[in-house]
Amino acid sequence: MADKRQERPAHPLAQPRPRQGKRPLPPGEQFFTPGATGLRRKVERRSAAPLVFLFQLPRWIAPVALVVLLLAGFAVPSFWGGVAVLPVIGFVSWLAYMSWPSLGNGGRLLRVALLTFLILLAADRFGAF
Repeated sequence: MADKRQERPAHPLAQPRPRQGKRPLPPGEQFFTPGATGLRRKVERRSAAPLVFLFQLPRWIAPVALVVLLLAGFAVPSFWGGVAVLPVIGFVSWLAYMSWPSLGNGGRLLRVALLTFLILLAADRFGAF
């Protein structure tokens, strides 16, 4: 009787299912900057795992978290407002550095302007002005 149970195929619902919610990485684009050396190469290698992790998250999580932190930075006119803006500065700086080689002059100018604004906001919250 035990032999007959082993011969029967498993029910389709008993089969392990692939993980839901995971998006495949986009095809075709290079993950690293060709010919990168030194600091850029190290940063790109260390950033590979966090970038893949962020890509696997639902698309709304990172923007919502950044907006919440930025709104806290605007709303709290004290030291804690500056602390709330620091992760936003770090994240935007990291993404700006990672995308810098593929940007045109307009994109670079926009990222520099955004980072300048965020740094001035944090400095204001820390009492520099």
